[in-house]
Amino acid sequence: MERLGTGIGWRPEIADAVERMPGIDWVEAVAENVCPGHLPDSLRRLRERGVTVVPHGVSLGLGGADRPDAGRLTALAERVQALGSPLVTEHIAFVRAGGSLTASPHLEAGHLLPVPRTRDALDVLCENVRIAQDSLPVPLAVENIAALICWPGEEMTEGQFLYDLADRTGVRLLIDVANLHTNHVNRGEDPAKALAELPLEAIAYVHVAGGFARDGVWHDSHAHPVPRPVLDILTDLASRVSPPGVLLERDENFPGPAELEGELTSIRRALEAGAVERVKAEFRSTLGWATRRAQAGPAERAAGDVLGGRPETERHARTPVRAATDRQDEPRAVLTEGTGRPDEVRGVGGEVFGAVPQGDETGAAEATRGAFGLPHQAGDDGARQRLGLAQAALLSALVAGTPVPEGFDRVRVGVQARALAAKRADVVAKVAPELPVILGDEYRTAFLGYAQAQPMTAGYRRDALTFAEHLLSTGRPGDAQARRELRAWWLERSGPKPRSRRPAHRLARATRRVLSRR
Repeated sequence: MERLGTGIGWRPEIADAVERMPGIDWVEAVAENVCPGHLPDSLRRLRERGVTVVPHGVSLGLGGADRPDAGRLTALAERVQALGSPLVTEHIAFVRAGGSLTASPHLEAGHLLPVPRTRDALDVLCENVRIAQDSLPVPLAVENIAALICWPGEEMTEGQFLYDLADRTGVRLLIDVANLHTNHVNRGEDPAKALAELPLEAIAYVHVAGGFARDGVWHDSHAHPVPRPVLDILTDLASRVSPPGVLLERDENFPGPAELEGELTSIRRALEAGAVERVKAEFRSTLGWATRRAQAGPAERAAGDVLGGRPETERHARTPVRAATDRQDEPRAVLTEGTGRPDEVRGVGGEVFGAVPQGDETGAAEATRGAFGLPHQAGDDGARQRLGLAQAALLSALVAGTPVPEGFDRVRVGVQARALAAKRADVVAKVAPELPVILGDEYRTAFLGYAQAQPMTAGYRRDALTFAEHLLSTGRPGDAQARRELRAWWLERSGPKPRSRRPAHRLARATRRVLSRR
């Protein structure tokens, strides 16, 4: 894997500061915010200086029940080529549900939602990842996400799920240590256990970010300083492996350059502390092996030489994850009878490399896997339908106010629903900044009221237009001048092209439309 070094998330708000920052080896840009034919000047200058730029996608929905959209994959590939990137990244998440697969309304989450850690979901995810890999010109890495809610009946831990995904597809992993901390607080999951179960050799790079706690819930905001527990998890990871790259994410509430540089310094120190611990562990392991060998008899030493003369900790390391291009002479899984899951992995010569971890199946797993009562069907399409129905039911509860599916924590679903609505309001304010100006202090209250009754069914720009239509259809805003401004804004953007500034041209176009209907 290419060594990336230390980087920072490139955002337009801090573009100038990033260009001037010392020690920045690479940057990551949100893929959907980059236009291949019109790269921002800042990104172009960074590339000319030899700074690597990695596109980070947020809208593929690889963990969703539908196969990845060909148009989105093509757009992502175009950004990779425009930026000259060595790899591209996305998320293990679903972002939409419904549609023809489930014969239900199409819904957009506008946010990354967790995938159930079940065999059905893993099967679907693996195929979706393979489709994406075949469509992209560079290696793909996928990121673990933060979650507020837990799926009922999960069959694997996060580490086991990621291990199996990487092993079956050869996909690289983008490990977000801030998300491991979030899931520790919100779901009671142990970050050290997750790191111990990960295929460390598959890591492409690492994300580090801040958040905040409210009412016992940790919110992965990317708008606050990186807390000590997140840096401690980074140190733990670095004590196990030297990550090819580490990147600081910040999406809002941008501090001054000095504070960002201070956070990068803290990240470097955490990596250094982990590297020291890793060297100590390797030294202890080698010393212990050498001592045992010196104390062993001739026959035992000969046996050790046959095994390669390596310390025991190395000989019993976990199975290397298969690269996506490997086809022959690779370790193969030995299935446990009746489970369909690998019990151990053997090389072509029969050597046992290590056990593949298995999750604990619970009675509730059948409910999740069976999507609320549907019987199992053979093949991938059956898994897709079961997963699709489960995801549509959850997303409908989150954005459309339908009943919370059985087995979910209703309080947490409510917290997630409010967080989705708040983020939706924030993003619409960014893509349509005129709306908060026109509506003033009424914007947020009006939008949250609209969001409760109107799920998002397309992108955020379409959502902004629908919000304006909703207000105008109900005679709002109350101020006549504000209402005229909102109507003018909507007319300017709702047609196939902007309205002419000259009234005569607008009248002529209106006349032609009337005559064409006769």
